[in-house]
Amino acid sequence: MLKNSIVLIIQARMNSTRLPHKVISDLCGAPLIERILQRVKMVKKIGTFIVATTKRKDDDILVDIAKSNRVEVFRGSENDLVDRYYQAVKDRNVDHILRLPADNPIPEPSEYNRLINYHLKTNNDFSSNICNFMGNGYPDGIGVEIFTIKSLKRIWKNEKRKKFREHLALNFYDYQKDKKNLKFNFKVGTINCPSQISRPKLVFDVNSYKDYLFIKQIYEYFWPQKKNFTARDVVQLCDKNILERRQIERK
Repeated sequence: MLKNSIVLIIQARMNSTRLPHKVISDLCGAPLIERILQRVKMVKKIGTFIVATTKRKDDDILVDIAKSNRVEVFRGSENDLVDRYYQAVKDRNVDHILRLPADNPIPEPSEYNRLINYHLKTNNDFSSNICNFMGNGYPDGIGVEIFTIKSLKRIWKNEKRKKFREHLALNFYDYQKDKKNLKFNFKVGTINCPSQISRPKLVFDVNSYKDYLFIKQIYEYFWPQKKNFTARDVVQLCDKNILERRQIERK
């Protein structure tokens, strides 16, 4: 499998309902989304990187950030995520999409490579290490999803319900626990989280200002002496209770 057959898409927009402008929040002198781009570029198996945003004027800044980091940009529908993804790749010679939301500021390249290898070996339609998917034990906020272009095209052509157009992952698995509404019978799977970072109650995504302050602490602890810190470094830091740790309870 050539790396050019895999494209990584970061979905991002400025008008987040829970924390507007979070994607440009400062992390040690750079916007959050730029820190994400710096980390995902360390994933060896990806040929193309795209920031997929909307046509809104306030998202122009995301275009500028992407271009300054030599990353491609696609601008599409604000709420129809299925269409935004499909239009971004339909004319490209790629087979798989790695999907990353722009509120996960600590992507882990080594785990992305593991997931890609697993996905290609199993011929899944969809593979993920999103937190606790199928009981995998990952912390919340370092996960990613990979799916085939064929499955995306099938969804784009056949799924018209608004909820399933807005929430792409719902077409692959029932994280809302509503199996009867799934239209497709895709082959899905996950990888188990390494024991060194298996902390399913830890949260590293950014959905509130409190979340941002926690991530800011992490970056400031490692920066600039260890810019390429790993998820294992972060988990060990949290285990030592040096930072004000945020946890969530899983039901």
